[in-house]
Amino acid sequence: MSIHKEGFSILVFLILFLLVLNLLIRHFFLEDMVVRYFVISASLLLFFFVLQFFRHPNVKVPYNDDHILAPADGKVVVVEKTIEEECLKDERIQISIFMSPVNVHVNRSPAEGTVKYFKYHPGKYLVAWHPKSSTSNERTTMTLTLKNGLDIVVRQIAGIMARRIKYYVKEGDKLDQGAEFGFIRFGSRLDVFLPTDADIRVKPGMTTRAGKTVLAALGD
Repeated sequence: MSIHKEGFSILVFLILFLLVLNLLIRHFFLEDMVVRYFVISASLLLFFFVLQFFRHPNVKVPYNDDHILAPADGKVVVVEKTIEEECLKDERIQISIFMSPVNVHVNRSPAEGTVKYFKYHPGKYLVAWHPKSSTSNERTTMTLTLKNGLDIVVRQIAGIMARRIKYYVKEGDKLDQGAEFGFIRFGSRLDVFLPTDADIRVKPGMTTRAGKTVLAALGD
């Protein structure tokens, strides 16, 4: 287990802020031990909460060209047929994974392939499960062409707490299955759009682990 690079500057700033805060509390409330201990305890809780958010576990990816793996840790909130309107413009099975602030927020490629299309969209910060969040919120859309020639779409969607989507890919990049392609700070959602004949292996309410949980099997 390590700390993700996206957390370094935030954690340094937080440490300095909490240090100054506790020194000020100690100075102005020298005799009030209740206040001092309360602030120390709250500071430690806040620090460890933020620290756990940026944890970056090592993942042993179960490589399989026929499997689509979860791109994020979280809970499956949607499994339904829909029209993917930005890239493929055809009927797809959409699987949506909601990430709470306590989940690991590293985003991983569901399969091995080449980035055929990638676009960042600025936008709003509606709650991640809002019906319009997939088209109105800050988001990225990536079309990945798999080794068998099929295209899938992966979309990062910012939520009401997520104010920064990070991505590390561009069109033409080749991704290994389970490779890190992005990170979203503080609560968000990942959508995956698969062929309608995919063998779906998850249902709403199930929990997922990025680069580990099999969302679907594509077969031949």
